[in-house]
Amino acid sequence: MSIHTAEVAWHRHDAKFTDNRYSRLHKWTFDGGMVVPGSSSPHVVRVPLSDPSAVDPEEAYVASLSSCHMLWFLSLAARDGYVVDSYVDAAEGKMEDGWISVVTLKPLVAFSGEKAPTDAELERLHHEAHGACFLARSVKSEMKVEGSWRY
Repeated sequence: MSIHTAEVAWHRHDAKFTDNRYSRLHKWTFDGGMVVPGSSSPHVVRVPLSDPSAVDPEEAYVASLSSCHMLWFLSLAARDGYVVDSYVDAAEGKMEDGWISVVTLKPLVAFSGEKAPTDAELERLHHEAHGACFLARSVKSEMKVEGSWRY
């Protein structure tokens, strides 16, 4: 068993609060010391009460699923003898009816070396990565992978 922590901190400052016109800007502090500005999504709470330059929970959800999948994919590719030079994912989360129903990963993976995976091997690697990803196994959102084509 392992415990994963994050501190989420918000302060009202001088906003009235009960009129619901307070800033949603806050900060996330992770156990390694990284501090990330957080806010509500401007799709949920309009600017200036939200800050579009900060990370919102919906973006973080999509990014965490993408990151977990990528880390497993890289590990599995290394295990199978493939040399990955880069992995870039333009992941998307589709919000409907108050929940993120679908997360679509759109990775572009570049390989080098003498051994290159076939499309079927790429599909297998992504399938294995999805099955191994702790976060993908923890959510009810549908997960899709589009792409992963070599460039």
